[in-house]
Amino acid sequence: MTQKLMWGILGTGNIAKAFAEGLATAKSGSLVAIGSRGRESAESFGAKHNIPRRHASYQALLDDDQVQAVYIATPHPMHAEWAIKAARAKKHILVEKPIGVNHAEAMAIIEAAVANNVFLMEAFMYRVHPQTRKLVELLRDKAIGEVRMIQASFSFHARGAAPEGRILANALGGGGILDVGCYPVSMSRLIAGVATGRDFANPTEVKGAGHLGSTGADEWAAAVLRFKGDIVAQVSTGVQLNQENVCRIYGSDGWILLPTPWVPSRNGGMSQIIVHRNGEKEPQTITIDSPQQIYGIEADYVAAHVANRQAASPGMTWDDTLGNMRTLDQWRAAIGLTYESEKPDTFSKLTISATPLASSRTAQPPMKYGAIAGVNKQVSRLIMGCDNQPNFPHAAAMFDDFFERGGNTFDTAWIYGGGSFEKLLGAWINLRNVRKDVVVIAKGAHSPLCTPRDLTRQLHESLERLRTTCADIYLMHRDNGEVPVGEFVDVLNEHLTAGRIRAFGGSNWTLARVDQANEYAKKNNKTGFAAVSNNFSLARMVDEPWKGCISASDPASREWFTRTQTPLLSWSSQARTFFLPGKAAPDKTDDKELVRCWYSPDNFQRLERCNELAKKRDVLPINIALAYVLNQPFPTFALIGPRQLSETRTSFAALGVTLSPDELRWLNLED
Repeated sequence: MTQKLMWGILGTGNIAKAFAEGLATAKSGSLVAIGSRGRESAESFGAKHNIPRRHASYQALLDDDQVQAVYIATPHPMHAEWAIKAARAKKHILVEKPIGVNHAEAMAIIEAAVANNVFLMEAFMYRVHPQTRKLVELLRDKAIGEVRMIQASFSFHARGAAPEGRILANALGGGGILDVGCYPVSMSRLIAGVATGRDFANPTEVKGAGHLGSTGADEWAAAVLRFKGDIVAQVSTGVQLNQENVCRIYGSDGWILLPTPWVPSRNGGMSQIIVHRNGEKEPQTITIDSPQQIYGIEADYVAAHVANRQAASPGMTWDDTLGNMRTLDQWRAAIGLTYESEKPDTFSKLTISATPLASSRTAQPPMKYGAIAGVNKQVSRLIMGCDNQPNFPHAAAMFDDFFERGGNTFDTAWIYGGGSFEKLLGAWINLRNVRKDVVVIAKGAHSPLCTPRDLTRQLHESLERLRTTCADIYLMHRDNGEVPVGEFVDVLNEHLTAGRIRAFGGSNWTLARVDQANEYAKKNNKTGFAAVSNNFSLARMVDEPWKGCISASDPASREWFTRTQTPLLSWSSQARTFFLPGKAAPDKTDDKELVRCWYSPDNFQRLERCNELAKKRDVLPINIALAYVLNQPFPTFALIGPRQLSETRTSFAALGVTLSPDELRWLNLED
């Protein structure tokens, strides 16, 4: 049932005007309020569009209890702040494309919508137009056979555009890729998805080229996107170049032309899809009659889906938006375009929501903490793995969120990304000024560079990259049995005495070698291992993901940790994605490493029991799997490697799950 909505528009620019005119044709709601940054513009816009409630600030609009839904019509660098604030004000949200400047902002906006239970959609109005729905129908019916190639452009020549204006200014996210290049990317992903039986598809490869003008923004650019099934898309854009703004789709049995793909029948009326089939002399022209203004269609679409809190395809679902923003990030990276606001040295001191970073001890469920000898701070039981953040905006979004949920411990290594991940973590810590509040785990001496000399060199390099004088915990990433264990203990104690580390241990060390190290340390009045970081998870590690990996999930290892009460920092604590729905099925995953390392009959039995208990507890199976690690009879700390904010959120739910010893045994097939 369509819900009637009372709308407010945040912003008074040209796109706000277009939406106001469209909303006047909507059947599902009305425009009741306008918010501007000044009284004069609010009054002028309100008078022109007969809007009764006129606010001289954006926040005043959000504070208006008569407003149920908000259209964010500001320039895109302001989208994230005001979309998040709108969510926190419990307003449903339609945010103009692109949803943010980058994938990191998109994640944060979506998480705000989830947390506040409000509708959110990125405003690609063409996606909800009848023309696009008809295109989807044709593709599903194989009107041109199998899709093989897509060509799509959206470009214009803004003659006389001011360098400091929205179109060209680096500070305003200027350039073609974000402004209008997002359209052909979103269309290509829709087409490739439908062609392969899905709602959308994300490219497996993105290559691009372009011209950066004097402001540092892209004035024209092109990209080639490769999708599964060897579908290839050629997309292009520009703000200083006119192109033919059409979309062509080539298939095995013909091709389709969309003459007006981006703004079909703007004010209502006819649009066309032209289908050329092999062997037919004349193309078929399909006419789509849409009497309603395109932005009115969009407003009605929001109202029709508001109860579900997100759009249905071909509208922009949350996952679709995330995939689109990630692709735009990749396109910009391919042409060397990073906005000044995205660089560590010029990044905002505030979080994406434009508020100061603040650790929250009231998060639900609350973070749990433990102690590790030598570390003068509490250590969060969940540890953020710092090895898969592609750029600084993404890292900042992930680290800010983790910290604000109560997480204070970060794990990285000299070898990760050739040092790039240590640099990202160090830049974030420096920017946020939280060194005294966080626990930094550094790792080094990975094979084959696993000697005392290599360890020392790498430790110094790691500290420089991390912009700190001391690692709270230093772990040898691997062991080298050809080096007497005492030599490692000696050099680690030297760094401990020098204040470069506060505690140390070993990752992927056999427990027999750990015993030898501690015996040597005790005999020579030196400090021994404070922790061990081996794999530990509910799923048994069938094969090592990387050479030299060691698991501690077997009974003998668990007995050792229980007896010694040595803290275990478990990596792959959730067995990667094994416990996610659909992942543990050979026909549903392309992850060959997941199959090699975790697929086995006994692990499938553990998964079955995990699913059963998760259903009883009303949590996700991955929460049960992670709770298995956290509820052992010895100190455990789980390393998690979320790649997006939703994965962090769902991981944290495990902190609220308590498992009894009987349940631990049952899950592990011991009962």
